[in-house]
Amino acid sequence: MVVGKIKTLIFGAEGMLGTELCSVFPDAIKLKRNDGDISDRDKVIEIIKQNGPCVVINAAAYTAVDDCEDHQELAYEINGRAPGYIAEGCACVGAIFVHYSTDYIFDGREKTDNYRIIRTSWLYGVHGKNFVDTMLRLSGKMEKVKVVNDQFGKPTYAVDLARKTAEWIEYTPGIYHITNEGVCSWFEFASEIINNVIPCTSEEFPRKAKRPKYSVLVNTKTPPMRHWTDALTEYLHIRKTML
Repeated sequence: MVVGKIKTLIFGAEGMLGTELCSVFPDAIKLKRNDGDISDRDKVIEIIKQNGPCVVINAAAYTAVDDCEDHQELAYEINGRAPGYIAEGCACVGAIFVHYSTDYIFDGREKTDNYRIIRTSWLYGVHGKNFVDTMLRLSGKMEKVKVVNDQFGKPTYAVDLARKTAEWIEYTPGIYHITNEGVCSWFEFASEIINNVIPCTSEEFPRKAKRPKYSVLVNTKTPPMRHWTDALTEYLHIRKTML
């Protein structure tokens, strides 16, 4: 399957990941927030039927974790039910459905057999709010920046995730863990970005939404991506050239 020759539709095309996907799939049908409400089941299915894509990629999500606590119904509609609507539309036209999420929140597998669910973590990139930019901003305002040192995961660069998506669309249906290689704490991540950072515990830095202490996803089904420190170095260089 040649990426440039398959008809692809992308929901969430203006987001951090969606923008990178549009670069990888330049001829895709790019749907932004104003082009259709993904929480409208009938509209979603209609859009997919009208366009008849071979691949549908859902990069739309409610990603503000703490805000989700205040808007739980909206968050579940976007992150939980809407993927099911897209899956229904895919089943109608026989399209491959690609969805980025944690597997427990996705309820669309009963709607289509031809799905690829990508679990990823600690995503950052040029086109959206992210941890890296937050650290850089706080570093310029504060003498010392406190960051938790007891929560571990895998930082993932949106550019790498978009490219990997194009590589494995032909893989068999299933759930895939796709992240940059290497494990770190939030403090260790921050230490690669700024110098004036000090460690603290989760108890010292309480958040509205509870964060897991160890959310390391093991990649076993796809070839590994580059180490997160190498990806971060590239991102910081690109970001500097954009200022």
